[in-house]
Amino acid sequence: MNDSNILLLAGRFEVRGSSAYTLRLARHLEERGFTIRVVCADAGAVPAAQRAQLPIQEYGYLDVPVCGRIVREFLVRELSNDVPDLIHIQSRSMLSCGTQLARRLQVPYLLTVHDYLEARERMRLDAIWGRRVIAVSDSVKSELLTRTALPEKSVNVIQSGVDVPEATDAPPILDPGRLPVVGTATPLEERKGVPFFLQAAQKVLETHSGVEFLVSGTGPDEGYLRGLAHELGITEKVTFVTKLFDYSTSLNAIDIFCLPSLQQGLGTIMFEAMALGKPVIASAVGGVNSVIRDEQNGLVVPPSDSGRLAERIVELLDDPVRARAIGDAGRRMIQNDFNVDRMVTETAELYEEILEAERAEHHETAHS
Repeated sequence: MNDSNILLLAGRFEVRGSSAYTLRLARHLEERGFTIRVVCADAGAVPAAQRAQLPIQEYGYLDVPVCGRIVREFLVRELSNDVPDLIHIQSRSMLSCGTQLARRLQVPYLLTVHDYLEARERMRLDAIWGRRVIAVSDSVKSELLTRTALPEKSVNVIQSGVDVPEATDAPPILDPGRLPVVGTATPLEERKGVPFFLQAAQKVLETHSGVEFLVSGTGPDEGYLRGLAHELGITEKVTFVTKLFDYSTSLNAIDIFCLPSLQQGLGTIMFEAMALGKPVIASAVGGVNSVIRDEQNGLVVPPSDSGRLAERIVELLDDPVRARAIGDAGRRMIQNDFNVDRMVTETAELYEEILEAERAEHHETAHS
């Protein structure tokens, strides 16, 4: 059993893959014997039952520059009574806060990067306390090494993993006894490419009127996307699901999952769909290219190409047997390569590597 004390530092929990990543780490690392604390700015998007099972502590305004200084001072005092061995910063938005905590508490930290840097964004590790960066895909690592001064040895690729449910008696994909549902589940923001999904839906409905479409998620583009559905004349065929804690209900409801992103570090929600045996059609961007093998465990399309996306949706609608085979292949891939146990094991091993180096350094200092 491991007795290391790990602080997972998160910002505001949202219905997105990076938040699900933190919750999975917290749950499974505790099962490995780590003492875990999750400190965040807002856990309102975490279901009450899940919050009750995890050591989540909210510090409002922690992620706000001005008010956050006062909150961070209070947090430092709290943590000084039980100093963590290691701080794992869960996203770039909390890097400044995490670095300050590490300096004040004099403990090492590492950072997980889920996607790509913004156009003018700069990122670096603290020279004294910053130890490693976890990149969720080779594509994210490559971009980090190109855009920052990080040494290659400081960036570890640990691909996100998801839980794979046991097989159920749910109706088969594209069951002839019910209307087919094509869906996407994602934060509703520009880089996720949802307008192209809606445009593809319009094209599909020109020849397949008996298809329903689902958009699941929340975000700043919700109003625009609802307006676009109206402009395209497909409002009656598109359901928006925006009041949710996670995507599980939506993913269970769909037959075909689409990931129309313009940028994508990896695609955790896509993994959740694949774990359910749903055939996936994804934009060939970022980390997707290292995961989806076209025509085998999924289908790929060029980003921003609603016409090609529509064509591939129709391919699966017209061939349910092929759709199920692709879904089954995707599920097997998740079981073998992207399960949560592998992610947690590799993360725990990295923690131990960092902490062992710290212990060795302290020992050497004490005997010098």
